[in-house]
This record gives sequence, structure tokens and C-alpha cells, in this order.
Amino acid sequence: MYFTRSDSFLDAVPVPAEPPHVPWRRFAALGDSFTEGLWDVPGGEPPTRTAATDPAPTCRGWADLLALHLAERAEDGRLEYANLAVRGRLLGPILREQVPAALSLEPDLVSLIGGGNDILRPAADPDRLAAQLERAVVALRAAGVDVLLGTGMDSKDSPVVRRTRGRAAVLNAHIWSIARRHDAHVLDLWGMRSLRDWRMWAPDRIHLTTEGHRRVAQGALAALGLEPDDPAWDDPLAPLPPLPRAAQVRDDIEWFRSHAYPWATRRLRGRSSGDERTAKRPKLTPLG
Repeated sequence: MYFTRSDSFLDAVPVPAEPPHVPWRRFAALGDSFTEGLWDVPGGEPPTRTAATDPAPTCRGWADLLALHLAERAEDGRLEYANLAVRGRLLGPILREQVPAALSLEPDLVSLIGGGNDILRPAADPDRLAAQLERAVVALRAAGVDVLLGTGMDSKDSPVVRRTRGRAAVLNAHIWSIARRHDAHVLDLWGMRSLRDWRMWAPDRIHLTTEGHRRVAQGALAALGLEPDDPAWDDPLAPLPPLPRAAQVRDDIEWFRSHAYPWATRRLRGRSSGDERTAKRPKLTPLG
């Protein structure tokens, strides 16, 4: 905020300053289903199609929304954007495949968020994952790219996923240290109060709803040092009355049948939800 010239300081009138234009023109988003945007589909259609039957993108997500926000704030209203994220990807393939592909596009901003699929596995080593992640951040920063990292979400309230909470917390601590050492930005998903509400989560209890993605995009603006469009982006929702026990049991049974069992079956068969899928937006193309 600045002040207009006046004969008396007491007569000075505060005038809102113009928000600064974003410095980025080429944004590439890397990662897994979180960044691909599962369950944030215009019209509410669930992401059940495969690349073989429907190669067109059917998912939106927080990264797509962030790109739109950045384009709106660009000095000329334009931004080039690529989304290389693919559902089901472990951190290793993200770093081996997506990071070199992103560097070949010569972006000036990259979001690199992964490791969640690794942490779900009991044998996951968060120290090893952090070492791999840091090497990728070093390569990106050496190329002059600004990097947006993201912590894992707090699974305290999930009856099943909360067993991974300790591993996620160790990886999160590493992520903050990596960001400090290499001057990267951090999207603090663990600290988002609004994500503690189940209304932000899709029926599979792993991915976000449209509203969840919208709020994460606002959190990403804050992480990049920009003013969120929604001042209440992280305010908790008004509480709902507790769900009757019988209804909760029915929901749990439906979740296990529709989501947990198919996921476990794929794991046993060595399959992934991202098999035969490719990035939905593999090249930098203009927005705005």
C-alpha cells in the first residue's frame, strides 16, 4: 500500500497498490494423480476412462487452476502450461521421466509433487525418497527453474491411511529442508486446515474433490508468494452433525468394495491405475 501526496500527512489517503505481475511465463506441473487432477472433472464425471478408449483429458485439478490464475496475473495475460503428471506414478518414475521431459521444455516454473504412492507402501524409505527428490531439485535449480514442492497431507483422520502418517511426516521434514537449501517454494498441504474435512475428499478417500482442488490452487498461490483470490481459502467448513453409525458402516463397505479392493487387487498383480496412460498436456501450450 502507498499514500497519495498531500499538504498534510493526516490527509493522506491510502490507495491500494496494483498487484505485482507474476514473473513466470512457462509453467510445467509434474507428479501423480494429485497433480493430474483426479475427481476434479468439469461436470462431475468420475475418472474411469482409460487412455486406450479416451485419450482426451478428462481431469482438471489444482495445477490447471493455478496455471489459469498465473495467466490472469501475467502482464500480457498469457502463460504457457504443460501438465506431465500421470496417476499412479511412484516418485522414481516421476523423477526419471518427467523431470528430463520438463527440462527439455525450458520452463521457468515447475511444480514437483510426488511420493504419496510410495508412502502408501509399508517398505517405503522416506530418507531415500528425499535424497532422490533433492537431486531433481538441484538439477532444476541449476537450469534456472523456480521449483514448487508440496508436503504430504495429514492422514490423522483416515482410519486406514493414517498408518502412513509417520513416514509422511519424515518426508515432509526433508521437503522443508530441501526447499531451504535450494530456495524452492513449498505448498504446505499438511498444514491446510480445510483439508481435514471429508467434504474435500472424493469417494475413494485418497483424492480431492473439485472444492479441494480449488483450495489447493489458492494455497499454491500463497506458497509462491502471491495473494490468494479467496481470503477464506483455508477456513474450515461449517461443521456437520455426525453421521449415524449405520450410515458410516454402509459408507465404509461401499468404499472397500468400490475403491480399496480394486486398488489392492492391482497391487497384487503389479498393475497401476496409470498403466497405458500418458501425460494429458505434454507440451507447453498457451493459456489466456
